[in-house]
Amino acid sequence: MSKKRPFVNRLNDLSPKEWLKFQKSWFVHNPPPRRKQVLRHPAKFPETLAQEFIQFFTKHEQIVLDPMVGTGSTLIACLRAGRHGIGIELNHTYSEIARKLVEEEQTILGQVAEGFRAEVITGDAAQLDDFDLPMVDYVFTSPPYWDMLHSRGAMTQRRRRTAQELDTIYSDDPADLGNISDYDKFLDRLVAIYAGLRPYIRPRSYLTIIVKNIKKGGRIYPLAWDLARRLGDFYTLKDERIWCQNNVRLAPYGMGNAWVSNTFHHYCLQFRYEPGL
Repeated sequence: MSKKRPFVNRLNDLSPKEWLKFQKSWFVHNPPPRRKQVLRHPAKFPETLAQEFIQFFTKHEQIVLDPMVGTGSTLIACLRAGRHGIGIELNHTYSEIARKLVEEEQTILGQVAEGFRAEVITGDAAQLDDFDLPMVDYVFTSPPYWDMLHSRGAMTQRRRRTAQELDTIYSDDPADLGNISDYDKFLDRLVAIYAGLRPYIRPRSYLTIIVKNIKKGGRIYPLAWDLARRLGDFYTLKDERIWCQNNVRLAPYGMGNAWVSNTFHHYCLQFRYEPGL
């Protein structure tokens, strides 16, 4: 009888059982309530979600990059997971919030976080040559969902307008992708930013992009699918995981008149950088 071959894990530090659990193509993740400091940001994703992906696609002490880091969720997840993290953020206010939250997390974690890089760079991810970036082992990020934050009809936006000190858009900066009204131009610039990461990504490393399709003006703009297709010219699209949220209140969109779904899912697109593609 032949001996069972030992499990050799070259990608991460997970057990076979943990690995298998992550391979499910859809998952439910209901994030904890947002802390007061990050409520200002209109589209933050949870640290708990980022940590699950970081722990699957990297090993201990490897380097993770988020080119659109917002208020620092990816960097906080890196510290908790024992990885180095680098984040780039165009908005000066958000980058300052991110630095403060990272410092708070380092204090909370104490010795666990010692020696781990968690750097926030204020700048434009379209200008990577301006930064002294090292080679990274993984990219985890989420882009602006086109200019949807400018949509006055969105229920969440109406609620934010009635609250004090809560942003309804990212910024007024023309370099901000969330201010581009033309869908094709937005997609062109977004793809260019992600394609421009290649010189800084180790060969055969992964990129995860959290994104969703967009409803605007009575039609669907398939942002997730368009991005997957366009980036296929630069990276290998390996798969998708669908993040489902089941704790969001339903709204009667179009009731009695037309079909309008409550969209409570995001696409987690997995790409791999394979030089020579």
